[in-house]
Amino acid sequence: MPMDSYRIAIIGAGPAGMSAAARAARLDAETGAASPTHILLEGFSLPAKTIQRYQKGKHVMAEPGFLDLRSDIEFEAGSREHILDKWQSGLQANGVNIRFGAEVTRISGSKGNFVVELSSGESLGAEFVVLSIGLEGNPRKLGVEGQDLPNVQYQLDDPKEYDSERIIVVGAGDAAIENALALAEQNEVWILNRRDEFSRAKEGNLNAILAAISDPNQKLHCYYSTSVKSVVPGAQGSTAMVATLDTPEGEVALECERIIARLGAIPPRRFVESCGIEFPNEKRDAKPELSRYYESNVPGLYVIGSLAGYPLIKQAMNQGYDVVEFIGGNFIQPADHPLLEYQFNGLPYEREVDDLIERFQSLIPMFRELNSLAFRELVIESNVIVSFPDGPEYAEANKKAESLAARLSQMAKPPRMTRVIREGDVIYEPGEFGTSFYTIVDGEVTLERESDGVTHTTTLSRGEFFGEMSLLSGRPRLERAIAGASCIVVESPRRTMVKLMNSNDTVREGIEWIFVVRELQNQFAPNASVADLRDISGRVQIHNYKAGETIFTEGERGDSLHVIRSGGVALSRNIDGEDILVAQVRGGKRIGEMALMGDPTRRETARASVAVETIEVSRAEFIELVRDDRDQIRKLQDAVSQQVTDNARMAVRPESGSVMDFLMDEGLGEATNVLIINEALCVGCDNCEKACAETHGGISRLDRDAGPTYANVHIPTSCRHCEQPHCMKDCPPNAIRRAETGEVYINADCIGCGNCEQNCPYDVIQMKYDAPPKPGLLRWLLFGAGNGPGEDQGASPTEAAAKKGKKATKCDACVDQKAGPACVNACPTGAAMRIGPSQYIDLVEERRR
Repeated sequence: MPMDSYRIAIIGAGPAGMSAAARAARLDAETGAASPTHILLEGFSLPAKTIQRYQKGKHVMAEPGFLDLRSDIEFEAGSREHILDKWQSGLQANGVNIRFGAEVTRISGSKGNFVVELSSGESLGAEFVVLSIGLEGNPRKLGVEGQDLPNVQYQLDDPKEYDSERIIVVGAGDAAIENALALAEQNEVWILNRRDEFSRAKEGNLNAILAAISDPNQKLHCYYSTSVKSVVPGAQGSTAMVATLDTPEGEVALECERIIARLGAIPPRRFVESCGIEFPNEKRDAKPELSRYYESNVPGLYVIGSLAGYPLIKQAMNQGYDVVEFIGGNFIQPADHPLLEYQFNGLPYEREVDDLIERFQSLIPMFRELNSLAFRELVIESNVIVSFPDGPEYAEANKKAESLAARLSQMAKPPRMTRVIREGDVIYEPGEFGTSFYTIVDGEVTLERESDGVTHTTTLSRGEFFGEMSLLSGRPRLERAIAGASCIVVESPRRTMVKLMNSNDTVREGIEWIFVVRELQNQFAPNASVADLRDISGRVQIHNYKAGETIFTEGERGDSLHVIRSGGVALSRNIDGEDILVAQVRGGKRIGEMALMGDPTRRETARASVAVETIEVSRAEFIELVRDDRDQIRKLQDAVSQQVTDNARMAVRPESGSVMDFLMDEGLGEATNVLIINEALCVGCDNCEKACAETHGGISRLDRDAGPTYANVHIPTSCRHCEQPHCMKDCPPNAIRRAETGEVYINADCIGCGNCEQNCPYDVIQMKYDAPPKPGLLRWLLFGAGNGPGEDQGASPTEAAAKKGKKATKCDACVDQKAGPACVNACPTGAAMRIGPSQYIDLVEERRR
């Protein structure tokens, strides 16, 4: 019996496969085909198996928002049930030839003569095959003891099945977030994120989870930077389990009735490779090599959907439409083509978008292994910067850019476009707190770094990148970046890069490697090139320490030093049986140098004050780094000598060490700018609070009376402007910024989600309505109108303020006031002062006197 044959066989009835089949069916109808030239094969009993398995009532988002939908089947954001109904109707309306329960076990043959074998033993013929099988496979398990206990599950069908349980949800993606939110409606839920933010979540889910975590009325809690270490059954006769969590503060035992792990699935690589499709490498996140039209290395065999590179429904449906059009001979442009045209509009040459994308990707080694779809999205979310010589070329390019900007400004959400600058313009200055990441596509960029009055220059060229120091460590820019001749640079925002680093090992390893190289340059070898440091950078060790963990111990023999990559370290000495704090060392500094430059016996114990990451440099690497640079050796010796002197000052004065202990216990180890009040001088006039309110629209951003005190040193409730601000983490509109001088402030983009208030460990952020207008000062003085200077605590919000809602409010250190902080200026006795870490020793010394 001859087997049935079709022009196109589409395997998998997910969003991509349905869209491809609907396009094929529509073309059949338009050409008047006597019988279907296509078939859609689905092993499950219903279409969209993955969506069918979503939790009931789940809201499905239509991401990415910047893309238009291109499909013969409707799709817009809505409930799971509504979308499935629409898709079922769309399949019927388009006359899609679909077979359910048709599991494909093998694909063989070649273009024009493929054979598709089914588990039933039947075979079908096809000229072209489109694989749309997604990433369905075995779910990734916890990988720890207890991962297969009865109540440890890797799927959630209906959150309403569970009531009044304690449930741990493991994962940071959309599925985990949606499960946690739904379960929290009638259960106590903890969501575990092994990263320090939800970098992979869609914007809607990100906003929802942050709002829920911040809401004290919701039973949803979050552990960041946390993983499950083990799971064991609870006490005999109990339905509970005990999960041991590995958190930044140490191990935590958490009792629960259920664990739901949403860690993704293992893709069906073996089946895909059996079809002859090749993967670029053996890494778990590898995707098949595809042409711009989704054709694999096997001619006539196409891959679309999440297996092609990105699991977003709208993208998948667009791919399904496009691939059938391409097979039919219609070479249409992808839906994101116009956005990329705007991005490339200002470049000094005319080339097709797809050619430019391929060129950009081929010129940047770190991005070569990225799937082309992922790279296209990276470019769309980034800024493209191009430099021109000052003169007619720049004027013409700038005029062209301004004309396009005026045209795009009429759009509801204008897309990004090329940013035109002059050769020699500064891209960023040292000391700035930017977090974007820069990749050089063409030309050169010069980095200038000042050290003891000497300017060290590094020239970067095509394929290299910069800005990784601030991206990874949160520290300010260390160098000046200057645009060279005809340079083209891609500036990617932090959230985009963090998401990419978390999903792609090659990108993460490349960025972390160059970070180490540049840190070695900064600390030890400013005149060495990247090539000079390539070998050494591979031999140094990266360490992570939790708060309270010991890095090295007083009295032991040392043979290495540590560069603090992020966090802060407390150095203490044991004097008469008591640990006395002698120094607090922050990110970007070194500890333990004396072991390599003097007595190898450690003089102090080093402990992590907060979560700390260090680069450990052994004696051999240290000698190699500084061997031929006598000036650098002298500078290192001078720095060590000063550190020894400062530590000795603290060690011989235990009372000073006690004050320093107090400061560190209150979190000043991570502060960059903190308000201190000397209570021996303070008269309680509250002029500081009143001045703060008058400077900030009637709302005081400090509470003088609140906060701890020790030995007349009072720390009021006021922002510390942390080196790595907790409040910045997961701010949905990116409303929390850092000024070039370091002050952390909140701009007008705040949406009032309250996440920053929740994340701040020092309770310095308040959610407030705009204060109502006050009578003028003269009316208060002459007629007693109003409450006078300061915040009116009893005032009710105006109608406009209530409609606007509460917004986050915090100290900004009067960043925009030329005279400096109003609180300090208003203090009549000089009791109030704002200081940074370099002044802590002076503060405690002054207290002793």
